[in-house]
Amino acid sequence: MNAPGDNTLHTGRELGLFSCHTCGRVSEAVGPVADDAALACPRCGTALHHRAPQSLEKSWAYTLAALLLYLPANVLPVMSTVSLSGRVSHTILGGIHELWIAGDWGLALIVFVASVGVPIVKLVSILMLLMTAGRQSTWCSRERTTLYRWIEAVGHWSMLDVFVVVLLVGMIHFGPFAGVEPESGLLAFGAVVVLTILAVSSFDPRLLWPDPADNPPASAPPAPHE
Repeated sequence: MNAPGDNTLHTGRELGLFSCHTCGRVSEAVGPVADDAALACPRCGTALHHRAPQSLEKSWAYTLAALLLYLPANVLPVMSTVSLSGRVSHTILGGIHELWIAGDWGLALIVFVASVGVPIVKLVSILMLLMTAGRQSTWCSRERTTLYRWIEAVGHWSMLDVFVVVLLVGMIHFGPFAGVEPESGLLAFGAVVVLTILAVSSFDPRLLWPDPADNPPASAPPAPHE
């Protein structure tokens, strides 16, 4: 803790504190600790680090993979309805359009927000966090941390389309007369959701609060001998 009247802000590294990325417990190291020392959280056993190793690299990999799959997830059909009149394939955007035309505006809006709006906002937000954290930016650290917590909390709601199709496949099946079958777009969409969740969980929000010790100044080159 700071002394009375001392307004200097100290980092967890300076105070010998380690925050567990899994359970959130804050532990205090007794005595000096080397940077490569193997420490574990006394509550859950997770390895303790001031910054999660390779956090940016892992999160970038998941995010780029999600971006590559986002286009086929919206272009390919997610399900097909089979009836006596034939087979009809439905994409996410096509299904939203059909709901809107049928007058189910509320349901169309819910599906649009959960299946189109949320994934786009999540991907853009993750990209912004990754780029600013990679530059060790101190811009709006508190607001960026709040944004991270928000996308972490709403991520699972993006699975709405997957849940709906799974329910329809299980409920609507009348032999050769009618049924619902999942299509390849559903697999791509589910992969996008899972990859964005992995990207968020791999990102260490402590990177949003740069520590000078993470990027020590380069030592001056020795002076040339005359």
